[in-house]
Formats: sequence, structure tokens, C-alpha cells
Amino acid sequence: QARLRESGGGLVQAGGSLTLSCAGSGRTFSSSTMGWFRQAPGQGRGREFVAAIRWSDSMTYYADSVKGRFTISRDRAENTAYLRMGSLKPEDTAVYYCAAGIPPNTFLVKVENGYDLWGQGTQVTVSS
Repeated sequence: QARLRESGGGLVQAGGSLTLSCAGSGRTFSSSTMGWFRQAPGQGRGREFVAAIRWSDSMTYYADSVKGRFTISRDRAENTAYLRMGSLKPEDTAVYYCAAGIPPNTFLVKVENGYDLWGQGTQVTVSS
């Protein structure tokens, strides 16, 4: 059974750093894109795109709100994607989800519908 497992969330002070991991198992990810989304308290049902990486060539995508602060990477041998978050702000507080799929275009890379496999989420809390 295919699954994604996130880890690395926690509590950090504003300005600090945190690295999230997303380990995939149960299927081949060589043609996939792995993405990170987040849902802040009171945000409603939708999840906000954060970053994504195309497994085949490491092409990366970022939301404007995290560019220059967050870095996504992947370890092909370990089937694991990482999200290094730096210069964290209180507004980065959210549950972070990783996702895997094969979005056919850039638009779908940045929306939930582009992905068919989701992790359970990990809480990131940034204190001011």
C-alpha cells in the first residue's frame, strides 16, 4: 500500500529553522512530483501550496511567500523529500502535508488536485 510519512515538525521561535521529511513507500516515485502544502488554523478546507520538486530532474517550484526562505530537495535512493524552512515567521504556523502525484502542468503542481497520495500531516508552530 502506497503511503507518505511526514516527520520533523515542532515548535520553533521566529527566525529559526526546521527541516521536514517525507518518506514515500509502496510505489515507484520516479515519475512523480512531490509537493508540500500547509493548512493554517482557520484557513478552511483548502491547503496552501508551499513547494514541490519533480523527482526525475529536481525541477523545483515555490510559493512566493516562501521563496528565499524554504528549500525543497529529495533523496532518490531513500524515496524521501525534504523541506528546509528558514527565517520562520509566526504566519508559517500550520499543519504541513506532503503529497505525491504526476501533475501534467505547472498549474496543477501548485494545487491539491494535482496529487493523489497524501501524508497525515505534521504540525509546525512558530512562536513570536
